[in-house]
Amino acid sequence: MTDIEIAKANLNGHSICLCKDGEWFTDNGRGISPMMRFLAERLDLRGYSVADVIVGKAAAMLFVKSGISEVYGEVMSEAGYAYLQEHEILCTYGTLTEKIINRKGDGICPMEQTVAELDNPEEGYKALKERMTQLQKGVAHV
Repeated sequence: MTDIEIAKANLNGHSICLCKDGEWFTDNGRGISPMMRFLAERLDLRGYSVADVIVGKAAAMLFVKSGISEVYGEVMSEAGYAYLQEHEILCTYGTLTEKIINRKGDGICPMEQTVAELDNPEEGYKALKERMTQLQKGVAHV
């Protein structure tokens, strides 16, 4: 099995699965929080393949910043797909959707709004970090 096949096979019941050289690990964090934590912990994810439940542009930016080599999203937004393609990351999906909706189901995901006009993955990471801090403090609306 390839790394992406292993990641997909072990995603079941988790939010994200990362695999490299046949070794894999999962996380159950919501949204982009696992990738944000991996980046904060400075995990070396270069060359990993990732299977994720939902991949929007925000997640795609974090994958690019991390050096991920291949991505599978059970649900992937058009913007996430385009961003990964632009950065020459192999990507596939179960369902391609126009946009990622927020948890309430009444608008666009706040993380997607945060990076909508950004292209640089480092700027995206900084903006997402700031937005997550605001949301955790209750300063911004979801």
